[in-house]
This record gives sequence, structure tokens and C-alpha cells, in this order.
Amino acid sequence: MRKLRSSPLALALLLSATGCSMMPDYFRPEPPVAAQWPASVDPRGERDIADMPWQEYFPDPRMQALIAAALENNRDLRVAVARVEEARAMYRIQRADRLPNVSLDAAEQAARTPADLSARERSTTSHRYDVGLGLLSFELDFWGRVASLTEAARQQFLATDEAQRAFRLSLISDVANAYLSLKEAEESLVLAKETLRTRAEMLTLVGERRNVGVASELDYLQALASYETARVAAEQLDQQRVAAENYLRLVVGTDRHDWPEGRSLREQDLIGNFAVNVPSEVLLRRPDVRAAERQLIAANANIGAARAAFFPRITLTGMFGTASAAFSGLFDAGSAAWTFQPMLTQPIFDAGRTQANLDLALVRQNIAVAQYESTIQQAFREVADLLSARERIARQLEAQMALERTQLQRLTLTEARYREGITSFLEVLDAQRDAFSASQAVISTRRQLLSAAAQLYKALGGSREFEGEPIVAAANAADAQEMKQSATGE
Repeated sequence: MRKLRSSPLALALLLSATGCSMMPDYFRPEPPVAAQWPASVDPRGERDIADMPWQEYFPDPRMQALIAAALENNRDLRVAVARVEEARAMYRIQRADRLPNVSLDAAEQAARTPADLSARERSTTSHRYDVGLGLLSFELDFWGRVASLTEAARQQFLATDEAQRAFRLSLISDVANAYLSLKEAEESLVLAKETLRTRAEMLTLVGERRNVGVASELDYLQALASYETARVAAEQLDQQRVAAENYLRLVVGTDRHDWPEGRSLREQDLIGNFAVNVPSEVLLRRPDVRAAERQLIAANANIGAARAAFFPRITLTGMFGTASAAFSGLFDAGSAAWTFQPMLTQPIFDAGRTQANLDLALVRQNIAVAQYESTIQQAFREVADLLSARERIARQLEAQMALERTQLQRLTLTEARYREGITSFLEVLDAQRDAFSASQAVISTRRQLLSAAAQLYKALGGSREFEGEPIVAAANAADAQEMKQSATGE
């Protein structure tokens, strides 16, 4: 292994690495939200959602299988993952500028001089052969311009990775919601078919009563209209079920028929009794918030690059190898050849371009700050709304179930009174409509409560399996290893 002082390349790297930086110090902006959740929200619970993997949060076997399939097959997620790889490659391209680019060059030059231009008054032909290592315009980064650009590219790469994590959380929530919407459509269709069956029985009863003169033609027509209304509702709900199936198939990204048996909405056990920390802890864990902060850090790094553009830029270009007029003499004694061309460039007049670039970088930083703060505010509202909905929809469901029980009892009593001839068929129609609406509302409200729980998983940033930054550690390790190998000449 060569010593650092014996390597000109290592010396250039050392001079570049010890340069100053024009990047402003980064300070995370204070979250522009309250330190506590609104008084209408109860964040207390038994467990922290960060300790729950999604398989535990969504215990339905079929829902788990659908989510797992979506994480593997969803095309939009594949695009998001590819975007991460794209950003990683762009970062590596920019990072390469921090190290010298050395190439192996081999060239031949041949020239013929005509007799009338030759001092000897006869044509001549000359040849030159060169083989060597070339240093291609390496910039000594005294002012941190290249380092700032590299840091900006790195933060863009990490922001893209956080965006992919955010999309992953959103996909899990979307699959859960799509599945719950399908279960709602299926259960509503079952309710509609059962209602259609009971109304068909009532239509038969009214027809028999009409035939013996107990019921009027108007009663029969009202019963027939009630039956046809139920038939229309069943067809509409069946179409909604088909649409829900198609949407779920699209989100999952694959079409299978061997899914595990699922649970009804009543049997769903989405965890709702979990603790929620203070906003500053919850919101800063969300990948979309972390992505916005990465964009802010990248904008901060671009300011350093724009500032460094005001200072001289020193670049090194050179070549070391052999040269000869004959190919066979390339490696003979005394054929060594080298060139070394340092160049210093100091901007003097560029019609304000450099200053405008700095102004642009400052404005973009202000935009990034505003976008970061806006992302936090939107996240705060989303979490607060869902926490509030979790409590209020649960109370709404309880009241709706009590209303359903009352309407079903009323329907049973009204139908019995009609059979006894005590009441008119118009009261039966009112009871049928109200009972059907109440039962449908229970199914819809229960789905809304479960959907709020599914959305909360995404809003709270999911479990810690989506936290951590192994990709950051890998990027840092790659940087350190590459710089070490280049400096020591390994």
C-alpha cells in the first residue's frame, strides 16, 4: 500500500477534501402546529402503533394476502421503486465528480506535409504514438461547490426513497379500504336480496288477500312497487360490487382466485385502541414529512454550490505515459512523456448570472421551507380528523345499530298488524323502507369506522418497519469506502 504523501492523486484528494464549505448550517424549522392534539381528540391507548407491523394491524387473512400481493405486483409501486433507483444513479453520477476521472489513452497521429510547404522542398510524413494515463479536468473543490452539489443529489435521492415509503404506506391503506368497500358492497347486496325475498313474500300475501276481497288493488300495486324497488336496489348494489372488485384487482395488481377466506365487516378487528404520541413525534415520523425535509436540505446544499461559484475554480488536467515516433519505440528507454495543465478560472463579468443563480437557490430554499411546513400542517389535520372520526363514528355506529333494531321491530309489528287487518298497507311500506335504510346505514357506518382505522395506519406513519434509514447508512458507507480506496491508491 502506498503512503498518502507519495501519491499525487491522493494529495489532490486531500486538498479537495479539506476545502471549506459555503453551505449554510441547516436547522430544522419548528413544526408550525400545536404542541398537543385538539381537545376534541383523545390520543390515549394501550399500544403505540409504531410497534405494530401491518400484518398485526390488519388481521383479516384475506386482507393480508391482498396487501402482500399488492406490495409485490402493484405497478405504481414498481414505478416508485424504480424512481428510487433512478435517483440513486443520479446521485452516483454527481458523486463521481468528487474523485479524479483517470482514463487509459492510446493514440496515433499521422501527418503529411507537401513539398512546397516543406523546408527541404520535398513531401514528408510524420508519425506520433502516445500511450498513457490521463487525468480529465479534475476540480480541486476548495470552496465546496462539488461537495454541495453531491449533497444536494444525495438528499434528492433520499427524498425519493422516503416518497417510495410514503407510497408503500398509502398502498397498504388503499388496499385495505378497497377490500372494505368490496365487503360493504357484498353485504349490502345480501341485505338487498333478503329484502327482495321478504317483499316477494309480502307481494304474494297481498295478492292472495286481493283475490278474496280483503285487500284492494291499490294495496297490491303498492306491494308490487315495493318489490320492484327492491329489485332495482339489488341490481345497483350488484353493479357496485363488480366495480369494487375491479378496483381492488387494479390496486392489487394481480388476478387470483385462491385468496384465503375473509371476515365480514362485523368480524373485522382493526386495532383502534392504540396510543398516539405528541404531534412533533408522530408527524416527523411520517415518510412524506421526511421527504419534504430532505428536499429542504437539498435546497440548502444548492445554496452552498451557488455561493462557491463566486470563487476561483481550480481544475487539473494531465497525462503521464510514453510517446514515440515509431510504434515499436513506445516503451523504449527515454520515451516517457507527461503533460500537466492546472487552470484557475475566476468569474469577472457574467451579466449577473452567478448572482441570479444564488438568488434562485435562496428562493427555492424558501419554497422548500414553506412546502415542508405545509406538509406538516396537512399531516396534523389528517391525523386529528381521523382520531376524531375514530371516536365519533364509533358512537354513530352504536346509535345506528340501535335505530336498526327499532326499525326491524317496527317492521315485524306492522306486518303482523296488517295480516290481522288492523293497519293499512301504507304503514307496511313506510316500515319496509325505514328498516332497509337503517340496515344499509349500519353496514355503511361500520365500513366508515373501519376505513378510518385503515387510514390512521398511514396517517400515523405506520410501524417502525417503514422507519430507519438503512439506505442512508449504505450511501454513507459507499462514500467513505470509495474515498478511502482512491486516497490510498488501493
